[in-house]
Amino acid sequence: MRILVIGGTWFLGKSIAEQALARGWEVTTFNRGRSSRDVAGVQPVHGDRTVPEDLDRLAGHGPWDAVIDTSSSDFPPRDVLLSTTALRPVAQRWVHISTVSVYEGWPHQSLTDASPLLQCPPDADETYGYTGEDGSPTTYGFQKAGGERAVTEAFGEAAVFLRPGVILGPGEYVGRLPWWLHRVQRGARIVAPAPAKQRIQPVDVRDVAAFAVDQAAASTSGGYNLTHPEGITFADFLAACLEVTDSTGRPVWVAPELLIEQGVTQWTELPLWRTHAGVWSVDSGRAVAAGLRCRPIAETVRDTWAWLARDERPVDHPRWAEHGIAPEKEAKILASLS
Repeated sequence: MRILVIGGTWFLGKSIAEQALARGWEVTTFNRGRSSRDVAGVQPVHGDRTVPEDLDRLAGHGPWDAVIDTSSSDFPPRDVLLSTTALRPVAQRWVHISTVSVYEGWPHQSLTDASPLLQCPPDADETYGYTGEDGSPTTYGFQKAGGERAVTEAFGEAAVFLRPGVILGPGEYVGRLPWWLHRVQRGARIVAPAPAKQRIQPVDVRDVAAFAVDQAAASTSGGYNLTHPEGITFADFLAACLEVTDSTGRPVWVAPELLIEQGVTQWTELPLWRTHAGVWSVDSGRAVAAGLRCRPIAETVRDTWAWLARDERPVDHPRWAEHGIAPEKEAKILASLS
């Protein structure tokens, strides 16, 4: 197999490149060379996917059996269309990393792979879409839906769309799990979002990468939701964080109504917490039937803590600073419970 990974230097893209190399495949990566080092063993090509001349130069390194695109999040549909059009003559298949945000009903409704998508033209620019008053739908969701349309325009039935919810694991640049681990390590009383038995469905980056590589070699098409089929309760998630950090901290389960009253921002100030009914109700049955295998989330927690101890964060990403409640705000909430 000869594959092209668009991205390929950090988190999901790095894991995909490493796993493809481990299978004995020839791997080309294409990125701007700014975020991290190229994985040893790949054929790196540096350039900008928004520059036609760079794409033409990249195409000269083909052909490939498949392209795995991990970097479309930062680009509008028209730039995705530019890439797919330029590479279609030298690629048989396109595996596109998308998101559950492309669904009309997310995060309010339970979702399957057949749920309706947001509508966005394949040639839309970055201004297309809107974010609703309650935070859904999102401009991001519209943009990613348009990106899927752009891939379909070029690759048709040779396109696969992987729609993860939340990806965690070693190398995470967003900062959700790292924040919880560092907070739990500090100990004392910890504000935790009730109910403790709420199940969450994050998936490990290495499991997403393995499925993406599998799909590069498959002949399937269409969309796959990538969420943990068993999930984990929030209580067990925090228990895993407490165990790996050897912390004596104690979660204090706070009702959602009180958290909202205290102005706690969902999804960021308490990462992974959101009250919408469908946010952790995303069916991944089609992906599981196609070979998705998810390790226990406690293993993801353990391996992420080990990675943090090695201090290998590849870039200072702006989203890292978005996550986590300020200590003084947390103390105020805890004091209100006394």
